[in-house]
Amino acid sequence: MPSDDIHVVPVGDRWTVETQGVGRETFETQDEAIASGTERAREQHAELLIHGRDGQIRERNSFGNDPRDITG
Repeated sequence: MPSDDIHVVPVGDRWTVETQGVGRETFETQDEAIASGTERAREQHAELLIHGRDGQIRERNSFGNDPRDITG
């Protein structure tokens, strides 16, 4: 069963990995937060949404929820 989305978001001068119902984990750099968020998303077969400093989603990665038979 897929879990909630995981977000990497800026908080002040740091970066946070947020998952609903699980809480937050804060990191010094965006790269550290992305690495942690990616690991968590893989474990939970969830969607990872990476936000930029402006708060807009700049990248999203799905781990385990992609259909296998995609044409194109």
